[in-house]
Amino acid sequence: MAYLVGDVSSTARCFPLMDGKPVAIARSSGPYVWDESGKRYIDTVLGFGGTILGHAPDAVIQAASTALLTNPLPAVNHPSEELAAAALAQRTGNLNKVIFTNSGSEAVHLACRVARVATGKRRIVKIAAGFDGWLDGVAFGNVGSAEARFKPGQRPSNGYVTVIRYNDFNDVEQVFSEFDDIAAVLVEPMLANAACIPSVDGYLAHLQKTVRQNGALLICDEVLMGFRLHAGLTSHLYGIDPDLVSVGKAIGSGIAVSAVVGKAEYMKVAEEGRALRGGTFSGNPIACAAVLATMPALEKADYLALQAHGNILRESIIESFAKHGRTVCTSGYGNVFSIWFSETPPKTYDEGLALVNNELSLALHMHLRREGILIMPSPYGRMYISFAHDAAVVAEMQVAFERVAELMSRAVVGVGA
Repeated sequence: MAYLVGDVSSTARCFPLMDGKPVAIARSSGPYVWDESGKRYIDTVLGFGGTILGHAPDAVIQAASTALLTNPLPAVNHPSEELAAAALAQRTGNLNKVIFTNSGSEAVHLACRVARVATGKRRIVKIAAGFDGWLDGVAFGNVGSAEARFKPGQRPSNGYVTVIRYNDFNDVEQVFSEFDDIAAVLVEPMLANAACIPSVDGYLAHLQKTVRQNGALLICDEVLMGFRLHAGLTSHLYGIDPDLVSVGKAIGSGIAVSAVVGKAEYMKVAEEGRALRGGTFSGNPIACAAVLATMPALEKADYLALQAHGNILRESIIESFAKHGRTVCTSGYGNVFSIWFSETPPKTYDEGLALVNNELSLALHMHLRREGILIMPSPYGRMYISFAHDAAVVAEMQVAFERVAELMSRAVVGVGA
């Protein structure tokens, strides 16, 4: 009898069987993971972006271990919580008030609550196919859902959340003409969970301008993209000035921690007790130790080299498949990107839906798994590259992709489960 529901607590971690067996990772270090049989994989899942320094970085593990041994869970305030908040806020500009949470879903939920209380309005507008957590309300309109795809003149809504189309300038203005109770618009700087669809030129600026003109707040969900392109917020790198931002994943380098960072004028509703916040484990010493160790490491990290390694890999993947008669392209950035079996990547979710090929995406996953590279099995999956993926690791990946491109050029696409 199996006691764990569906064999895993998060459905995102449910990978397909191979030779009748699941993949179960027993150990991880740097760019690698090892399964229970001892087989090594180059990992591009990387905790779904949560291990930007690579698995188990020494400084982070040592800091978290010290906290675990000395002060794992006090019931009251502890010194490292303010220190961790300061370390984070020093890198988030005018969003200099911090509330720690345990997961990205909690951070998004709390940001929405703060926005609703601060504005006195109820409705949250989110991007169709954006993944802003699995909690009720913002799960509405997630990638793959029926409500994420809709025609002009339609407006999916559940009374709490209303969705708009990504990269659609007119839809931004249209939604504000339809509703007068919009507290905030929630957007990812890149539509990552729909397979890394970047914003088109001017879209985010137009979104911000329209939001401000209508008395709403702009919430950027950077649980995935925060600290991924530089040691700070991707929003600020794009010249956007959000009011609230959810961050997570990279800020703890594999240790569970997320946060809401926001402007003081809005975050005061939580400080004054008007927006409820809580959580026994929120801001715990282990999480704060991880943040304190991660922030200086990211400050010193060579993001240009990281992007270069990823871009070399992206170009190599395209060339390998072209050499063997199959066209692929990529979308995203050097250290987080998706592979499309098409000539050009989509600019909208609807375009992406038309390009999705479940059979080819699964075949790619299975072939690479046999070659010792672990990628997400979904057509909406992403490949992450960490600072531990050096030139030698990238070269090894290039060789594996070359072999897989050749295999997938043959008549039989799949490799079986």
